Amino acid sequence: MPQLASTAPPAAPPRGSRPGAALAVTATATAIALMNYTAPMVTLPDMAAAFATPASAQAWLLNGTPLGLAVLLLVAGSLADAHGRRRVFLLGTLALGLTTALGALAASTLTFTLARVAQGAASAAVLAGSLGLLAHAYPTGRDRVRATGIWGAAVSGGIALGPLLAGALSLADWRLAYAALGAAALATATIGARTLPQEGATIGARTLPDDRPTRDAARPRPDIAGAAALGLALAALLTALTLGRDGWLRPRVGLLLLAAVALIALFVAVERRSRTPMVDLALLRRPAFLASTLGALFTGLAVIGLFSVVPALVQSGAGMSPLGAAGLFVLWSGTAFVVALQARRLPARLSAPYQLTLGFVLSAAGVLALLGTIEGPAGSWPRLIPGLVVAGAGSGLLNAALPRLAVDSVPPERAAMGSGANNTARYIGSSAGVALTLALATAGPDRAVLVSAGLALIGAVLTLVLGRGHRPGTSFARTTSR
Repeated sequence: MPQLASTAPPAAPPRGSRPGAALAVTATATAIALMNYTAPMVTLPDMAAAFATPASAQAWLLNGTPLGLAVLLLVAGSLADAHGRRRVFLLGTLALGLTTALGALAASTLTFTLARVAQGAASAAVLAGSLGLLAHAYPTGRDRVRATGIWGAAVSGGIALGPLLAGALSLADWRLAYAALGAAALATATIGARTLPQEGATIGARTLPDDRPTRDAARPRPDIAGAAALGLALAALLTALTLGRDGWLRPRVGLLLLAAVALIALFVAVERRSRTPMVDLALLRRPAFLASTLGALFTGLAVIGLFSVVPALVQSGAGMSPLGAAGLFVLWSGTAFVVALQARRLPARLSAPYQLTLGFVLSAAGVLALLGTIEGPAGSWPRLIPGLVVAGAGSGLLNAALPRLAVDSVPPERAAMGSGANNTARYIGSSAGVALTLALATAGPDRAVLVSAGLALIGAVLTLVLGRGHRPGTSFARTTSR
């Protein structure tokens, strides 16, 4: 595997590749997918009013897309590795455009949630294919660091722009945001089909062109059983966390949590027996892969989960407009964008695992600074600024380090699986974090803030421990458990 920081000249891109086109198209599609993901953060009150959604079900308006993402990212990663990252990426971008446009026509909580789940499934193909395409276009060296840094900045940029676009368009009609995002995704798919170079599909030890027919027996079949077990486990967990707002000790909540644990155990058993698993569990023996996966999980749980709900909380607590709440949200997400874009300038000795640790520490500090400010009186919004900026800097470091570690911690032929596993962990965490934050916020936002900060510190400890044995300039992918 290539080294993150090496004095040797970087390897040339594969023959016939167009790195610039791959970076531009994948970063754009990723930003659109994240804009679609974050848009409901400021439209939640208007949507809940339009659909007459009860408070106990509002988490599903936010969690439809991360549910689809978490369930299908690993399947999409495996399919991208086997059948071509370009093909999976373009189909995902096209499907994202269609399903997002259809979501604008939803007439009920159920239909909007189902549309969001479909958008999550399409986004899974976009995200799993995009990092795989970048790994193919930028095989090694500082060019890969720069490319994955830009991709991470696109993640932060999409997170920032989604609520801002939705807040501005909601002044006329909240549905306009989803229609605009659908059109943008369709345009990106069209441009990508014309500019992305053909990229080989990995089947066993052979690499075949995308358009070369192969026997069905040579193609790995999607791990439907594993995806079903993971989907049911996540649905049980989210339902338990949603019901927890009305009492954590109720029998239904406990039974759902037990069901989630049992289904996760079933998922592990299925993956161990499958000939074509969604994720190779042996990769968890690699400290780098484990750091990447746990870092993504706690990023979703501690960071994305809280800040997905903050815009709705300041609208209800401080009486802000959707556009005003989106403007505050941009202080966090915009700072994350700038930091992620500039993270490549950090010293080489500050390896990706240590960037994750620093990111979690800054996130915890920024979140703690929000104590007592979210439900302040009208006009008290300046008190939110320091915490949002510090937490945004932490989030930017996380977004820059996670994709780099995801592709560098696995063999080249498993790059899409690595990125799929990383993003799956992120969206499992964010789904659970949203449901948990909304449940905790019933007793006041400060309780949710404290839990979020505690989870961020746990993430910092885990990534620090896993990164202690890593020597700067050495490929973490070759490191195995001791």
